[in-house]
Amino acid sequence: MKILIGSDHAGYELKQKVIAHLTGREGLDVQDFGTDTAEVSCDYTDIALQVGRSVAHGDADCGILVCGTGLGMEIAANKVSGVYAADCWNKEVAALSRRHNNANVLTLGARVIDEPTAMEIVDTWLATEFDGGRHVRRTQKICAYERSTNRAFMNDAGQVVVFDHPLVQHKLSIIRDKNTPVKTFRETVAEIASLMVYEITRDLPLKMIDVETPITRTKAYALAGKKLAIVPILRAGLGMMEGVLNLIPNAKVGHIGLYRNPETLQPVEYYCKLPGDIEERDIFLLDPMLATGGSSAEAISLIKKRGGKKISLVCLIAAPEGVSVVHEQHPDVNIFVASLDSHLNEHGYIVPGLGDAGDRIFGTR
Repeated sequence: MKILIGSDHAGYELKQKVIAHLTGREGLDVQDFGTDTAEVSCDYTDIALQVGRSVAHGDADCGILVCGTGLGMEIAANKVSGVYAADCWNKEVAALSRRHNNANVLTLGARVIDEPTAMEIVDTWLATEFDGGRHVRRTQKICAYERSTNRAFMNDAGQVVVFDHPLVQHKLSIIRDKNTPVKTFRETVAEIASLMVYEITRDLPLKMIDVETPITRTKAYALAGKKLAIVPILRAGLGMMEGVLNLIPNAKVGHIGLYRNPETLQPVEYYCKLPGDIEERDIFLLDPMLATGGSSAEAISLIKKRGGKKISLVCLIAAPEGVSVVHEQHPDVNIFVASLDSHLNEHGYIVPGLGDAGDRIFGTR
C-alpha cells in the first residue's frame, strides 16, 4: 500500500511521528510530501491539494494529512474531485469513515488529539475496509455529482454523470408528478433528452467554413462531420428520440426492441435494426429508466456484436442497482442521467422514480 503523508507547520511534529510509526512495516510505502519544518509557517492548502491530486490520480492508495485541527486539510483536500477526506478524532470515527464513506484521505488535528490517539486512529483507518452494500449507492451519488461539475469526464470511459442543470431538474419534477397529463409528460421527456444531449455533445469537433451574410463574407464554424447514431430501446426510448433529433437531425436512427419479463425481470429481445455503418458512429442509446439494468446491458451487447464501439447510455432516471449491472458488463460505457435515485422496490421499479415511462409516454396501462 502506497501512502502519501503531508502536513503544514502546525502538524509537522505529529506527521514525523506518524511516519516513524509506519516506516518499516511490510507492505507499506510511505512518502513524505512535506512540509519539512515546524519553524516556518506554510499554507495547509498547498500540501492538501498536492496530496489530494496525487491520490485522486491513482498515484497512491491513500493519503494522510496533518494540520492544527485537521479541518483545514479536510476542507482543502475535498475540493479535489476523487478525494474523500475525513477528519477523525478517535478510532471509532476512523473506522466508520472507511466502512461507510470509503474515505481515501485521513486528516488529523495535531493540536486536538494526543500522540497515542493519533497512532490508534492511523492503525484503525489503514486496517479497515469499505463495507459496500447500501453505502455504494450513496458514494456513487457523490461521484456522479462531481462528474456533473467536472468537464474532464467527457474524456473518460465508464463514468456516471448526473446533470444538475436547473432546467433539467425543473422538468424532471414535472414528469415525476403522477398528475402530469400524457401530452405534457411526452413533451417534457423530449425536452429533457434534448437538454441532456446538448450538453453531452459539447465537445463535438468543428471546422471553419465560409459564410456569406446579408452584409459580407465571413468565417464561421460547422460540425466537422462526426458520425452519430441514436438508438432508442423500444418502446419508451422513442419518447426521448424526438428531442435528440431536433438537435442532431442528420444522425442515423436504429431501434432495439426489448421488454422486461415481469416474473424474472430479465430482458427479452424481439427486434434489432441498426445503421449499416454503426461501427463508425458515436452512439447514443436512449432508455428513460435504468432500473435493473438488464435491458440496457443487453442492448449494449447487441450493439457491440454488430460492431458498435463508442456507446453512451442516456437515461432520465437511474437506480444504483442498474448502474452497477451496466458497468459490471460494460465498464467502457458512460451513463448520463438526470437523476440517480435511491433504490429499486420489490417489483423492480425505481424509487422514487416516475412509474412506468412507456405507459406514461403513450397513455397505456
